[in-house]
Amino acid sequence: MTGRSAPTGPLRTAAPTGSTGPAVVSANLLTDNPELYETQFPDPKHLAARFVADLVDRYATDDSRRLLDVGCGTGRDAGYLAGLGWSVIGIDVSDRMLAYARKRHPAVRFVAADMRGYELPGRVDVVSCLDSALLYCHTNADLTGFLARCHAHLVPGGLLIAEMRNGAYFLGGGGDLLDREHTRTVVWRGTPYTSHTLLRIDHSGQLLRRRRTWTWPGCSEPLVQTSAWRLLFPMELRHLLDGAGFDVAALFDTPGPRTDPPWHARAALGSGLAGDRLHLVARRRADDHPC
Repeated sequence: MTGRSAPTGPLRTAAPTGSTGPAVVSANLLTDNPELYETQFPDPKHLAARFVADLVDRYATDDSRRLLDVGCGTGRDAGYLAGLGWSVIGIDVSDRMLAYARKRHPAVRFVAADMRGYELPGRVDVVSCLDSALLYCHTNADLTGFLARCHAHLVPGGLLIAEMRNGAYFLGGGGDLLDREHTRTVVWRGTPYTSHTLLRIDHSGQLLRRRRTWTWPGCSEPLVQTSAWRLLFPMELRHLLDGAGFDVAALFDTPGPRTDPPWHARAALGSGLAGDRLHLVARRRADDHPC
C-alpha cells in the first residue's frame, strides 16, 4: 500500500522488459505490477478488511459506515468493505495501483492523493491506514500533517484504524528480522519472481530501511530497490495522536491481519506491545482541533 511515494529509488535498473515481463516504471516493482503485489501478499480470506470491519463494530458509536482507505493499493480491502454496503473512498499515489483498483472495484471511488496533504469533500466515519502506510511519513512534519488531514476528514467521534510495524520491537533488537537476508519466490503469470530482502535500522533517522533485490528469468541483471518506514514507539504514537485531537481507544500488538495467529472477530487484544506489529484504534475528539 502506498499512501505516498515511499521508496527512495532503485540503485540499479533492469533492462527493458518485453510485453510479457513486468512493468518497471518506478522505484517499486510491486506497485508497478498490482497483480504481482497481490501474488506476493495474498489475502484470500480478506483478513485485513475484516479486521477493520470488526474493530468498527467494537468501537463505533453509531451505525454509519463511510470509510476513507488511505494507501488503498489494489483496492481489495476497500472493495470488500463496499461489498458489505459501506460507502468507501480509497486514496493512493500509484497511478498503476489506482487503475487496477478502479477496474476491479467499481463500487469504490478511487482518488490520486498524497496522505500528508489530501483534501476531499465531506467527512467520513472511519479512516483506515493499513500495512504500515502511516510509516511512510518519515518526518515529524509528515506525521502531524497526516494526522491533521485525518482529523479534518473525520466526523467528531470518528475512528482512525491503523496497522503498522512496531518501533518498540525493531528498535529493541528486531529478533530475526534484521540484518539477515530473507528470500521468497512467487510465481506470477507462469514466471518465478524471487526477492531477497534485507532490513536494517537507521538509528539517526529512526527508520527501518529495506533493500530488496529482484530476479526473474529474462531479467538481464538484478533489480535493486530501497525504501524505508518511520519507526514509532507506542508512547510516541500516543503523544502524536493526543496533539492531533485524538483519544486512543485501543493499542495492541496481537492479533492482527499479519500476525500468527491471525485476527478473528472475538479476539482478545494483546497489551504487551512487544510484537513486531502495532495496531491502533483512535477516536477523534469532539469539538477539538489539532495543535
